[in-house]
Amino acid sequence: MTLIAEDLLLLLLDDEAGTGPSGLDLTPVLGGAILVELALGGAVRVGEKPSRWAKAKVVPVPCAAPTDPALVAALALVGEKERSAQDLVTRLGKGLREPLSARLADQGVLRRQDQKVLGLFPRTTWPAADVAHEAQVREAIAASLIQGVQPDQRTAALIALLHAVGRAHKTVPLDGLPAREAKARAQQISEGDWAAKAVKDAIDAATAAMVAATMVATTAATSSS
Repeated sequence: MTLIAEDLLLLLLDDEAGTGPSGLDLTPVLGGAILVELALGGAVRVGEKPSRWAKAKVVPVPCAAPTDPALVAALALVGEKERSAQDLVTRLGKGLREPLSARLADQGVLRRQDQKVLGLFPRTTWPAADVAHEAQVREAIAASLIQGVQPDQRTAALIALLHAVGRAHKTVPLDGLPAREAKARAQQISEGDWAAKAVKDAIDAATAAMVAATMVATTAATSSS
């Protein structure tokens, strides 16, 4: 079974070019997806805010033991010291795109393509090799956004993550549905009660952290240009 972060990566990569959306930093996005998966698995929780001005910290939950190596490594990082979700999404996502892409390539879902830009600079892209799984994920998202089907936790989490970076309504054909209605449905799902409060608090913290981190990255890129 793929990780939520892997499904999110598949949805964001261009199937033919094997590259991510222009202007979107995938580091906090993938880190946020890993944090969301840990929360759904009951492996982390968000503590109480120590003061009005300080951010709440994410802490591991005793006895929770994920088995996937990527989640094991992520949980170990969470356990190093108490950190806010905003701090964690960047730390968890740093350098994650390449190994997740490689995992998907090992499963035959993506294909590694090494190139040289201008004949000099090495570049690796990850075009689709088999879109069957990705199509199933998109169908589940479309069922919720377009047809109003109640999503399961995993699909709801994916929609919340996509909505946080403004991509939910761009992930599936809208079949005539106005984009604003698809966005509204994505927001409704993101704010829904599809997870226990403690889990939802951690997911909300992760998605809010993603938004903050991607805004900082976008502002920095705009300023440098």
